[in-house]
Amino acid sequence: QVQLVESGGGLVQAGGSLRLSCAASGRTFSWYSMGWFRQAPMKEREFVAGITWSTGRTYYADSMRDRFTISRENAKNTVYLQMNSLKPDDTAVYYCATRRGAVRGTANDYDYWGQGTQVTVSS
Repeated sequence: QVQLVESGGGLVQAGGSLRLSCAASGRTFSWYSMGWFRQAPMKEREFVAGITWSTGRTYYADSMRDRFTISRENAKNTVYLQMNSLKPDDTAVYYCATRRGAVRGTANDYDYWGQGTQVTVSS
């Protein structure tokens, strides 16, 4: 059974940084991709970044490309999201998700989800 466990969220001031982690277990993820999504109150869940396990190729939402970095550590089955220059608009619950195949930018394309971790950016 696939399990995804996020960690690293918290409260940070505008301009600060956080690194989120997503520990994956339950199968071999060689043929899978991982995505980070976020959902703010009263808003739809939106794609932040994605990475393929096998090649490490990365994908970003245009608005976050310059501030966020996704990476993976295969030996630990862990994906990270480094977030810099955080803004109050980045406040949301951040989720990691996985799907077999290529990275997709739509939440419905992902099969497994973590429980989410809250990120709050104060002004």
